[in-house]
Amino acid sequence: MSRDENEAKRLSGLRREIQPELVKLERRLFLRSGLSLGALSLLSGCDLSTGANGTVIDRALWAMSRANDRVQAWLFDPNTLAPTYPASMIDTPFRFNAYYPPDNIPEIDEATWKLDVGGLVADKTPWTLQRLRALPQESQITRHICIEGWSQIGQWSGVPLRSFLERVGADLTAKYVGFKCADRYYGSLDMPSALHPQTVLALDFGGVPLPLEYGYPLRVRVPTKLGFKSPKHIVSVFATNDDPGGYWEDQGYNWFSGI
Repeated sequence: MSRDENEAKRLSGLRREIQPELVKLERRLFLRSGLSLGALSLLSGCDLSTGANGTVIDRALWAMSRANDRVQAWLFDPNTLAPTYPASMIDTPFRFNAYYPPDNIPEIDEATWKLDVGGLVADKTPWTLQRLRALPQESQITRHICIEGWSQIGQWSGVPLRSFLERVGADLTAKYVGFKCADRYYGSLDMPSALHPQTVLALDFGGVPLPLEYGYPLRVRVPTKLGFKSPKHIVSVFATNDDPGGYWEDQGYNWFSGI
């Protein structure tokens, strides 16, 4: 048997070995991507072989996830809007979700809270809640889609993220916008998604200031992405060319996670 035939046989065996795990993880990593793991393995050209840097499955999944990010970013149209709905379709009560139970929601003092601004921006002056509320705001009734398989329609109002970034003199050619949160959550967006007209720094929910369980005093609302891409309890926003990652993304969730 030739060397090429031996290599083909070895890779075939490895694929059979990891296939059950790939099937189980497919929904989590590539939910709504429109591409199967098999298709992504062809796109990425990943080497399903073991090595010092990780297991077969880990290396395969990370390579495929990165390929999926690139494909979704390429397909993303900054002019395509997420569907909007009439007020009659708003779901109540709206579901609480976080990586912790409601008893662990952070306590935030409005008098001392501020939004730090950093990275590739001209004006790094922190923002108070009063100052943010003085900016022009927009309202949207859109669907929040969770990676866990549920969705609900709600109303969010706030400052378009693009307007805020322009006001602080952010470098709009930077690759990413990152967020840090009072509950130790963190996340990031590609710049085109951050500049999308429906991406907002939300201050209100259902016509009233954000309740604590929904992200008080400030959260990101990104209706073109899965729910975990909309961090709550924001305390810092920054522009950068270095990938900031994210709480769930760094544990294996697909980073782009567009809908």
